[in-house]
Amino acid sequence: MPARRPRLVPVSAHDELVASLAQLRRDLELPTAFPPDAEAEAERASRDVSVDPSAAQLDDLRDVEFLTIDPAGSTDLDQALHLERTATGAVLHYAIADLPAFVTPGGAVDEEARRRGQTLYAADGRIPLHPVALSEGTASLLPGRDRRAFVWRFVLDDEARPVETTLRRAVIRSRKQWSYADAQAALDARTAPPTLEALAWFGALRLEREAERGGASLNVPETRIVADDGGYRLERDAPPAVEEWNAQVSLLTGMAAADIMLRGGVGILRTMPAAEPDDIAAFRRQTVALGIPWASGVAYGDYLRGLDRDAPAALAILDAAAGLFRGAGYVVFDGAPPQDPVQAAIGAPYTHTTAPLRRLVDRWSLVICEAIANGREIPQWAREGLPSLPKIMARSDGLANRLDAATLDRVEAALLTGREGRVFEAVVLGRREDGARVQLTDPPVAAKVAGLDTSPGETVRLRLTRVDTATGAVVLEPTA
Repeated sequence: MPARRPRLVPVSAHDELVASLAQLRRDLELPTAFPPDAEAEAERASRDVSVDPSAAQLDDLRDVEFLTIDPAGSTDLDQALHLERTATGAVLHYAIADLPAFVTPGGAVDEEARRRGQTLYAADGRIPLHPVALSEGTASLLPGRDRRAFVWRFVLDDEARPVETTLRRAVIRSRKQWSYADAQAALDARTAPPTLEALAWFGALRLEREAERGGASLNVPETRIVADDGGYRLERDAPPAVEEWNAQVSLLTGMAAADIMLRGGVGILRTMPAAEPDDIAAFRRQTVALGIPWASGVAYGDYLRGLDRDAPAALAILDAAAGLFRGAGYVVFDGAPPQDPVQAAIGAPYTHTTAPLRRLVDRWSLVICEAIANGREIPQWAREGLPSLPKIMARSDGLANRLDAATLDRVEAALLTGREGRVFEAVVLGRREDGARVQLTDPPVAAKVAGLDTSPGETVRLRLTRVDTATGAVVLEPTA
């Protein structure tokens, strides 16, 4: 039987949803157009910054057959990779957009980027961190064009452990832009190029290395808002394997960058404290109550990786597990390293360094790492600007989270418009103060149900009594 197409927001709710999303932008005071001086500065940089390796004194890596893997339709391409198997393992080249080459410290683009912090993704269009002349133009690693990049080179052993790491600025040329879906299809059909074939080898082994260091990837199926023929729909599924493997490239690079910073005595880390013993004990009791006990002696990450993510009880466990991954933040140091430099979910020191087009902090990470790795002085602007970054990123992360949650609420409400009075099946994810959080089976809507006193992991029937697209409110009540 062919797969059922996800349901679109009904026509009757479309205009109200569009108006609600526009009002949300105003309520959150989201940035609109870039200031004219920032646009003009970006245009000048696009014209003036050289991509001639000799003139710019950069390594010429245009003969390396890089490719990119991103969500379909992406134009702000931060990363390109080339992975080649060898007799003893592999060699990985990972190119990151050289945005610092185009941004004048203290200039108009820099100042506006500090105000924004990161690219924001809304259902009705993204709000970029940098002017599109850079983020979707000359700084983006688009295929078939010469581009400046920071290029990490990892020599890997036969278990995908790095035994040699270098970082240089270079000019590259990506050969092809792949979407996750197309890359996975090519791998499944055995028509993928050598880099994608090698990525399957790399990804599987890096997941083993993650288990060794005690890391834990939740990989919970996520609900995504998809624009479709002028409307919106929701999709909820687990990411394809190639997306997880590609994420492992970024994780490896972030850990390598953190190691360079710690050895150099200057940098900014993305940290997360380990879960408190009482929280772990409570989680362990919940796994027993849900019938999938977390056995003593089994590592936390191994337990999560072994769950059947389609089982109702497993959904409740993963929802509870997400509560253990709390307290992520940024820690700056210049001299003594942080007392606890580890990102607990990754199981190692880690920093953000692979998305400079979309995240402010990565520009600092790249410049600092490149200087330390090649024995040069860290640029003064980078060193002096470090202390301001945690506050900027915390503010922009909070805004992004509010935008994501409020947008999803409104699309979910619009999707259910006209279905008031209907009864839906749902899985109880977890108890809340005066009710429970549930996940509808179809459509994939999550909601809080007041007065619902049912154990997590149970399947319940709920009647939809009210929706309000303007506010994103969805009211469900237990059936008798």
